[in-house]
Amino acid sequence: MKLHEMKYTEGARHSKKRLGRGHASGTGKTAGKGHKGQNSRSGGGVRLGFEGGQTPLARRLPKRGFTNFTRKEYAIVNVESLNKFDASVVITPELLMETGLVKKQLDGIKILGQGELEKALTVKANKFSKSAIATIEKAGGKVEVI
Repeated sequence: MKLHEMKYTEGARHSKKRLGRGHASGTGKTAGKGHKGQNSRSGGGVRLGFEGGQTPLARRLPKRGFTNFTRKEYAIVNVESLNKFDASVVITPELLMETGLVKKQLDGIKILGQGELEKALTVKANKFSKSAIATIEKAGGKVEVI
C-alpha cells in the first residue's frame, strides 16, 4: 500500500451540510435555524453565562478570599535528593535544572530539610528552611543564599 492509495474507512467521513441552497437540499430558506427569534439572526445567540435575564450563577455566589499578586512561588528540593551528587560538587540552581531535580525555577529554589544528607556539599539556593540548614551543616557542608 502506498500513501496515494490509502482510503478512509466507509462512513468515517461525512460531507458538510450546505446550508441555504434551496428547498430540495433540506436545509434551504431558513438554513436549519427555524423562523424568527434571536438565534435565527446573524450574530444571534446569547453571551457565555447568560441565563435569560435571571441573575447568573457567577453573581449569585458570594466572593471568597483573594489572590495575593505579590506571592512568590519557589521550586522545592528536599535535602535527601541531594545525595546523588558527589561530595566536591557545588550545587547551584543551574545544576539542579540540568539533573532534572527541578523542572522550572519559578521565583527561585528553596531547599527543605526532609531526609538525611550523607555528604559534605556546598549548596547555593534562594531560600533554605531551618531544618535544611541544620542538616547540611551537620553533614559538614555549607549553605549559601543567592
